[in-house]
Amino acid sequence: MRVRMQIDILTLFPEMFEGFLVHSILGRAREAGRLGIRLVQWRDYALDKHHVVDDAPYGGGAGMVLKCEPLFRALEDLRAPDETFPQTQVVYLSPQGQPFSQAVACELARDARRLILVCGHYEGVDQRACETLFDREISIGDYVLTGGELAAAVVADAVARLLPGVLGNDESALHESHMTGIFDHPHYTRPEVFRDLAVPPILLGGHHAKIEAWRRKEALRKTLRVRPDLIEKVELSKADRKMLAEIAREAAGEGQGPVAGGTPEAPGERDRCGQSGETGGIEGL
Repeated sequence: MRVRMQIDILTLFPEMFEGFLVHSILGRAREAGRLGIRLVQWRDYALDKHHVVDDAPYGGGAGMVLKCEPLFRALEDLRAPDETFPQTQVVYLSPQGQPFSQAVACELARDARRLILVCGHYEGVDQRACETLFDREISIGDYVLTGGELAAAVVADAVARLLPGVLGNDESALHESHMTGIFDHPHYTRPEVFRDLAVPPILLGGHHAKIEAWRRKEALRKTLRVRPDLIEKVELSKADRKMLAEIAREAAGEGQGPVAGGTPEAPGERDRCGQSGETGGIEGL
């Protein structure tokens, strides 16, 4: 079976990934030969006897900086020409990176056959490496972690599950939160009633068109309540706008006051990739 993607993770702490990579979906994908993941010890590319990869910053200041030499050697080795995985992207997990999103995960799954994830530490890497070695710099949120390992795990998981054959049902990924720009709809399973809490009757009637309409409306309702900014970015259909108006009326009728964000105005035509690709002063890995 052909490996869909190879992911190499350059890290100072490969043992952090051991449990994550052998269980659940990623573990099954590796066993099935659909996904290759290799952990690479950063210190193996340091030539001194103590395998030092960091040093004090020029100009003074707190903390240590990851040195150029081991990183250049590691990536030159990992990026050596490989006919099996010709489309390689090197991603540095960094506090100053592009915000990670479902759209970015889709881009990586679509455009790369091989990912090299570089886990930052300390005060980061020597700027000369940033300017020379990395195709992308990615942050997973507005917060600071002790290292890039958790961020690399997030990126690897989000990208891998989009590859054909990794999920049990490839269609599952198409209906999840953020795949269409908004949250997923609510889900229910047996029993039909639990502690006086019943499944919505519309889901039991077998009328597929009505079920799909209900799911879309509830997805819009949750998104509008929790993340109204997403509603402003997504391309809304006429039916979506009608549902949002109904949601606003229902909220007013229940005495909840205005729905968070109100009924959104029609957004102009936007390049969704451009929206997802904005960079900024993100302050987390």
